[in-house]
Amino acid sequence: MGFRVQRRLSRADAVTLCNAVVGFAAGVVAFADLHLAARLVLLSVIIDALDGIAARNGESSDVGPLLDSITDVVSFGVTPSLFVYVVMRSSYGGVGESTPLVTVAVVVVASLYAVFSIIRTAFYTTYFDGAEERPGMPNSLGAILLATAYLAGVTHPAVIAVGAAVLAVAQVSPFDYPKPGVRTVGPMGVVLFGAVVAPTSVGRAAPRLMLVIALLFLALGPRYYWAGE
Repeated sequence: MGFRVQRRLSRADAVTLCNAVVGFAAGVVAFADLHLAARLVLLSVIIDALDGIAARNGESSDVGPLLDSITDVVSFGVTPSLFVYVVMRSSYGGVGESTPLVTVAVVVVASLYAVFSIIRTAFYTTYFDGAEERPGMPNSLGAILLATAYLAGVTHPAVIAVGAAVLAVAQVSPFDYPKPGVRTVGPMGVVLFGAVVAPTSVGRAAPRLMLVIALLFLALGPRYYWAGE
């Protein structure tokens, strides 16, 4: 019977796979240029939103939701962890650059975000079917926070490490996070795009504004935001 890849993948799936490529590229680039890597992470978020729009317009496939979940783990789970590792390595040393104990500590702390992203995805796949059940911070929101914080000037390794650890655990918190509504996605997309193409313009205005928006959604979204707006 074969895979029948061409017949079974939709246009939305192609966008999803583009997200995986950009997310992977961000992880690779992080080892050479953290600033560019942060911008690529935000570009992944934009592509993920386009994927959702395409899926809602009836261009999804049976395998689409699983592809989306796997891609999210790559772009918004593994890549942020690699990003955190490179940030920490600059001060504490990485593999082969420090004592074994420090190296293990750096790797463990950096891997937390990816580990909890995998746990959250596995739990969603197994236990949550309805759209009304959305516990835990979305891994894409955490990726936005880490990337925009760095682009906004928050670059101290200890701050990034602690922030990433908190965001990692937030992915399995009991709070329900709604999906942003249509009227919110547009303006947020404009700010995200600004952070990607011109992150240092006007005193880092775009990444700093996006950081504030993301922090407000993290803190207040479960209580005050309605997806139906």
